[in-house]
Amino acid sequence: MNKIGVLFLLIILLSLLSVGQESREKIDSAAIAQIKDEGMNRSQVMEILSYLSDVYGPRVTGSPGFKQAAEWARLKLASWDLQNVHLEGWGPFGRGWSLKRYSANVIGRQVFPLISYPKVWSPGTGGTVTGDIVHFDAKTDSAIETYRGKLKGKFVLLNDPRDIKAHFEPEASREADSTLLQLANADFPQGRQRRFEMSADQKARALVDFHKMELCQKEGATGILTISRGDGGNIFVQQASVPQHPDTPAVRRVNVYDPKAPKILPQVAVGAEHYNRLVRMLQKGEHPRLELNLDVNFFKEDSSYNIIAELPGTDLKDEVVMIGAHFDSWQGGTGATDNGTGSSVCMEAMRILKTLNLKPRRTIRMGLWGGEEQGLLGSKAYVTKHFGEKEGGFFERGGKVTLKPEAEKFSAYFNNDNGSGKVRGVYMQGNEAVRPIFRAWLRPFADMGASTLTLENTGGTDHQSFDALGLPGFQFIQDELEYGSRTHHSTMDVYDRVQPEDLKQASVIMAVFAYNAAMRDEKFPHKPMPAPQAAQGSH
Repeated sequence: MNKIGVLFLLIILLSLLSVGQESREKIDSAAIAQIKDEGMNRSQVMEILSYLSDVYGPRVTGSPGFKQAAEWARLKLASWDLQNVHLEGWGPFGRGWSLKRYSANVIGRQVFPLISYPKVWSPGTGGTVTGDIVHFDAKTDSAIETYRGKLKGKFVLLNDPRDIKAHFEPEASREADSTLLQLANADFPQGRQRRFEMSADQKARALVDFHKMELCQKEGATGILTISRGDGGNIFVQQASVPQHPDTPAVRRVNVYDPKAPKILPQVAVGAEHYNRLVRMLQKGEHPRLELNLDVNFFKEDSSYNIIAELPGTDLKDEVVMIGAHFDSWQGGTGATDNGTGSSVCMEAMRILKTLNLKPRRTIRMGLWGGEEQGLLGSKAYVTKHFGEKEGGFFERGGKVTLKPEAEKFSAYFNNDNGSGKVRGVYMQGNEAVRPIFRAWLRPFADMGASTLTLENTGGTDHQSFDALGLPGFQFIQDELEYGSRTHHSTMDVYDRVQPEDLKQASVIMAVFAYNAAMRDEKFPHKPMPAPQAAQGSH
């Protein structure tokens, strides 16, 4: 038999083995039907989301807004008679921050309100201040020097203007069949690449930006205005920046929320169209001024919190299945799609299971995490406390993993954090052994559009904290919708951009995955971990 024939035979044998494993996966069809009925016909997921986004709004890590929303979630979960409901502290994190008042008006031939939003952890202005606007148009160190002595008391436009193009393509999209097929056909994920290193040109630009920020600081500018990504009046806004030399090692870089972070200037993100207009006005010899009032509160360093709740198991109650999402958000919108949706999905999944009085064998535990936006801080702290740690840090390839006794009782973790879109399948994180399990679990949802399995990894959210230690942790494949184009970290991250039917579907699938994992005879299979790498000696 030639090589092609052998390969073809191997593929057939693997397919038959997978089908055989799938057929042995026990599925409680009656329970799944009940979950689908409750979740699609008597859903409370949008009501939960409305409280999180409309009533409590932004949930910045370490802020009073986060704590108030977390307390509401704790009381709501307890009202459903879930068990072990509590806020579990982690940290200390850093300084809390909240916005009290903000207004910005351009004063010139006409007066108009500036489309803009302050950055998190920006200092305030100490009342209403008015100053000239200057465009810091410098691309070299020598050009920077021409602005020395010209920035004191000014509002500084730090960036270049940006071309705004018409939107000929739709801003929202579902995952195309071709994209899902490409995911399904993906090979085993490649090993982690080398850390990102800036090119010479990128480093040169970063150095110029650092010197510009440094000069604004030294000269005593009144505030720094940056151009927002996006357009159409939408503002993508995150945290203020501490001027730092691009060669500063990661371990020595200072976060703006650190209690000992240096003093910085007020920083505001400006809508692209208004930013461009200001630049053009200055180029034409106009002298617009800005009247700005930014009133903020800072809070002393404190612990941040994860929200925990459980549905106790029966004969395998000392083993645990987890579901989760991050609870924190940025402050420009109300944290609806990032990640009020995921948090609401998890809470609704727990409500469904409890309402139906289902009796899972394993304990189902929900974790809503703080500090995701600052680097998965809440979930990493939880995993470190309960399950183990990795030499050199969570995401160091090949570091030695040391697991704790609780890890022996852990089965799997399922995460929801890609906006409002419906679930289309699962990223298997390179764990081929889970394919027949997930294939059997997704079969009842083929008519809801969820059937794709991919070996590919996905990153940027809290399942990575589990996966980094070799614990089975998974994120769902979701439709993109407007996540990247309109809502992710923007002022339009609000309730009205969420699709209710998609959120119902995601809640039902989350509940079924948690229940199925809790009912299995065996815990979830683990994928092989990379062997620890020997330290490199000096030569």
